[in-house]
Amino acid sequence: MKNWIKAKIRTKNFEKEVMETFPVVNMEKLNGEERAATMKLINHACENWGFFEIVNHGISTELLDTVEKMTKDHYNKCMVERFKEMVATKGLEAVQSEVDDLDWESTFHLRHLPQSNISEVPDLQDDYRLVMKEFAKQLEKLAEYILEILCENLGLDKGYLKKVFYGAKGPTFGTKVSNYPPCPKPDLIKGLRAHTDAGGVILLFQDDKVSGLQLLKDDNWVDVPPMHHSIVINLGDQLEVITNGRYKSVLHRVIAQTDGTRMSIASFYNPGSDALIYPAPQLVSKEQEKTNMYPKFVFEDYMNLYSELKFQPKEPRFEAMKTMEDIAPIATA
Repeated sequence: MKNWIKAKIRTKNFEKEVMETFPVVNMEKLNGEERAATMKLINHACENWGFFEIVNHGISTELLDTVEKMTKDHYNKCMVERFKEMVATKGLEAVQSEVDDLDWESTFHLRHLPQSNISEVPDLQDDYRLVMKEFAKQLEKLAEYILEILCENLGLDKGYLKKVFYGAKGPTFGTKVSNYPPCPKPDLIKGLRAHTDAGGVILLFQDDKVSGLQLLKDDNWVDVPPMHHSIVINLGDQLEVITNGRYKSVLHRVIAQTDGTRMSIASFYNPGSDALIYPAPQLVSKEQEKTNMYPKFVFEDYMNLYSELKFQPKEPRFEAMKTMEDIAPIATA
């Protein structure tokens, strides 16, 4: 597997195809002679992209195929009509100007940690519940493996990131299951507006036939290529803070398509609600200690702010958390 694939770059004035070095990581190579080069590729992706795509990640293709089939079946049986009613109620098919207060997506959410709510989510078939529980278990294991890889690349102690995420009650972990139906006016309605993710590490299983996910790199929107049986990894705001900006969360969005329904299953392995988030001391130089680039805060406080400002730039959120810290200093012991 080559570590580059062709990506499409969209600029304001034109569209062109380039051989863009979008990072694709063959995880099996971490167990052989190419481990050092593969670790270097992951580090480069985290520092320069905030995203990378992994293959041979240990989750069976049979499970992925089952998850995809059941998710698409569930959407067709239980959610299509609901989505059509929403579109009709809001008059979205007749809009004449850009819509900036909602997204062209049909979603439901599952919580896995600290306590699962899968048994309580309505309309799910029992076999689908069981499959999603198993999928979540595999993704949780993969997320923790990714955190260990990041620790090694950053020179942090083994288990550092998992311990920070754990807090006193354990991490939070949940899944957003989305479908993006064909949209009559994709130039006016986004599938999902541009944002950075609030949390830790995000694991995305996306449709390999219908594209739409893009990230912002060097002021250009770059397609995240759909690949069969891959998992897309991206980093959230918390990892930017903990790494003191060495790794950054990146703006991304979903472009609605005129043909085909895009499936997206995004799982968020995040700090626990009471976890204390701040730059790892090993990654802060003496000079940076004086500038205080990133704040110290409790994750739940950040999430409360994020819920109101998700589609706005992240920098003011960080500044707001600094202000909260100054007003009410956080105890560290």
